Parts: sequence; structure tokens; C-alpha cells
Amino acid sequence: MQIQSNSSKPESIETTAVVIGAWADQPLAGTAKSIDDACEGRVTRLIEAGEVATEAFSTTCLYALPGVKADVVVVVGLGDANEPDSGLAWKAAGAAARVLATRPRNSVAFCLEVEPVELAVCGSITGCVGQDLFRGEKETHPFESILWHGVSDEQIQHGQILGQSMNLTRRTVNLPAGDIYPESFAAECQAVVDQSDMQIEIWDEKKLAQENCGAFLAVAQGSDKPPRLVIMKYHGTDKSQTPIALVGKGVTFDSGGLSLKPSASMLDMKCDMTGAATVLGTMNAIAQLKLPVNVYGLVGLAENMVSGNSYKLGDVLRSRNGKTIEVHNTDAEGRLVLADTLDVAVGMGVDRIIDLATLTGASMVALGRDTSAVMTNHPAFCESLLAACNDVGESAWQLPMFSFYSKHIKSKVADIKNVGDARWGGAITAGKFLEEFVGDVPWVHIDIAGPSFQEQPKPWIDAGASGCMVNALVNYLTNHHR
Repeated sequence: MQIQSNSSKPESIETTAVVIGAWADQPLAGTAKSIDDACEGRVTRLIEAGEVATEAFSTTCLYALPGVKADVVVVVGLGDANEPDSGLAWKAAGAAARVLATRPRNSVAFCLEVEPVELAVCGSITGCVGQDLFRGEKETHPFESILWHGVSDEQIQHGQILGQSMNLTRRTVNLPAGDIYPESFAAECQAVVDQSDMQIEIWDEKKLAQENCGAFLAVAQGSDKPPRLVIMKYHGTDKSQTPIALVGKGVTFDSGGLSLKPSASMLDMKCDMTGAATVLGTMNAIAQLKLPVNVYGLVGLAENMVSGNSYKLGDVLRSRNGKTIEVHNTDAEGRLVLADTLDVAVGMGVDRIIDLATLTGASMVALGRDTSAVMTNHPAFCESLLAACNDVGESAWQLPMFSFYSKHIKSKVADIKNVGDARWGGAITAGKFLEEFVGDVPWVHIDIAGPSFQEQPKPWIDAGASGCMVNALVNYLTNHHR
């Protein structure tokens, strides 16, 4: 896919389709007015007649407009100009791309005047890529080329990196567990690192045993696929500056173990490594953008399967930091993988940690499918991260971490247990469990179980993996870090 700038008048661009935007409460202006003038006000008349929708992220295709060289003009609604959606640029461009990608297009020109432009470019890339990786007859057709009117090469490059990084995360999650398992995921990480100036360490099961990662190894022991822990290191500034760690849960398939999931709940469990895939996409973005920060990306990779060697309810596991864990549910496995992975990050001397995980269904019960649950031991750190999320239209909400929640994970047999006393507050008790493994390091936990994998498409993106939090993390590291 080629993406380049174009400075021709919108109505004169030699392309298959042109995209313009229309506010619900303002007359057409800029590039949209240029198209409207070329066709003698036809777009305005259609809006006034209610034939063209202007509510946010609606799309209307207009064909063979007189005075316009493109065969199709897509009008994407921008909503109320006085109360724009914070994710407007990405979603509006994505919505237009998605409606145009229903059939092959040689080129599409975006004459869409929304800010920030980089996120709009990103949306034009993510909107035309779907989850139909194995369909003989594709439902979504990426464009051969994209033109952006009046956008600098630097902005295009930035947006293209964001879009490609989101699509890297999405593709990795959308692949089936037969293709993405701990070893092959580690190979994907190696391929990304090979195209950058990052360094990488890959710990196999022997190294994990040497490092006393007993919780991590317990989850993996029921599978024929050996576990891996991948550490990607990016140094974008002086190495004397303490790095931040991004930590991702990478359970490449979750059967639930002996606490077996029902079939319907297991169908999409290829997505239980979305936290790890989000870290991979983010590390790719920050390395390609050459951000002036030092970042370590750690992903703990394991399958949670059923066999005669599966870990069992009642087992007591010794984690890397020495705490013992009584297993009350083998389907609460992600926090066990993260426990040791977080401790590795702490041992590397980072000054803050962000972990991402499809950790609990309880987060979706609390907040629905579109909002990530956020927990922390450091309110100021969390506030800056939430601000970064809001900047790019990522929906995230902080849950309380009151000390009394800790009593719900106390065990009579071991130091802690891997689930709370009851179903109540399950997202928070999972967060309190993870807090046991970060020590005094400022830490934010993001439970992305809801928004990371969608059963139904959105106007701006296909169903399946969403790539959520990649843009938010890049924004945090660009504008809110330090």
C-alpha cells in the first residue's frame, strides 16, 4: 500500500474515490466546499434534503458527481463541531475507508480536514484491513494507494507507522492459535526487532526454570507447546535514563485448563494474547518513530491446555519473587503468567510499568465491551496515561484499588490465591493480585478484555482484533511521559 501527499484540487484528483467530511452544524468548508462548488452545490442540497447523513461516522456514497473526476465521493459525517469525539480523526477516516474497502479500489484520495492528521492517516489504513485472512473471497480490500490532500510527508509517515503497527497487532491476534503459539509469537517479535534498532532476549522453558518462574511454567505445563518470555529493548535516548516497561499477557490459547471453559466461551480464546500483541505493535511503532525514550517490552507467552500434566486446583506455586500462590481456578491463568513477567520487569530496574491483558470477564460486566478497566498503585501516573487515552479516543476508566480488596486473595495455605473469595469485584481482585508482583515501582494495569476483540464490526473498523491501546501508548510515550 502506497501512501503519499497530493496537492491537486479535490475535484481534479485522478482517483477512484474522494473522501470529504461534513459537520452536522456547519456549512461545508475547505475541501468539502471545493467539491460542492464543482458540482454546483449538489452536496449541500442533498444534505439539506436529508439524503446525506452528517452524524458522526456516518458515510454516504455519491456517484458520478458532475465536475468531479473521481467516480465516487464519500461524505463522512463529523457530528457536532462544538462537541467532537476525541477519536474523531481516526474514526472518521476509518469509517470512510471501511465503506470503500467493500470492493477493490486502485486509489482513494482523502480530502478530510480533521485533526490530528496523523491519526486520520492511521484510520485510513486500519479501516481498509479486515479479519478475513483465510477467506478465498475477501470481504475487505486494502487500497493499492492512498492519497492525502494537503498533508505533509512527515505526517503521512507518522500516521502510516501508527496504522501499520495497529494492523500488526490486529493480524497477530486474528491469526488462529495453530499459527500463533509461544514459539511462533517469539519469532514474530524477532522479525520486528530485525527491522529496527531494538535488541531482543528470548527465554525458553529452561531459562524460565533457571529464573524460578514457577507460576508462569505451571500454566504452560499442560501444553505440548513450550513457553517463551520475550524481552524487547528499545533505547531512544541516553541509556542513563531509566526505561519504562510495557508488559503483555500472551496466553496464545486459553482452554481454561482443568477449569475447562464451555465451547462457546473458548471459540475466540486465540485472542487471549492480545496484551502481548499490543506490546509488540507498540514497540514496533516507537522504534519506527524513533521516539526519544527508553522502553522495554516484555511478553509472557504460554498455552493453557488440558493434559495429564496440567496444573491442578489446590496446587501451590512458587513465583519468581518468592510468593506462594494457591490455585483455586486454572482459568485464572493470565495473572500467573504476568506475575513472573512483572517480576522480571521489576528486576530490570525500570521506573514504571504498564501491563496490558485480556484478564477478566468481570471488567466487561463492569464497563461493557468498549471500555478498558484501569488500576494503579500510583494515581499521578495513571492520570497521565488516562489523559493519553482520551487524546486519541480510547475509552478507559479507573477502578478503585482500596486496600481491603487484598483480603479477598489471601490464602489459608499459601501467601495468596489466584482468585477472589467470590465473583464480586473480580477485575479489581485480579488487579490486587498483580500488585503483589510490582513492589514499589509505579504501575498501571489495563484490562483490555472488552475493547480488544469485537464480535461485531464498528463503522470504522472490522470485527475481530481492534488494535486498541497502541495509539494511546504511543501518545503517552510521545506527549505525557516524564
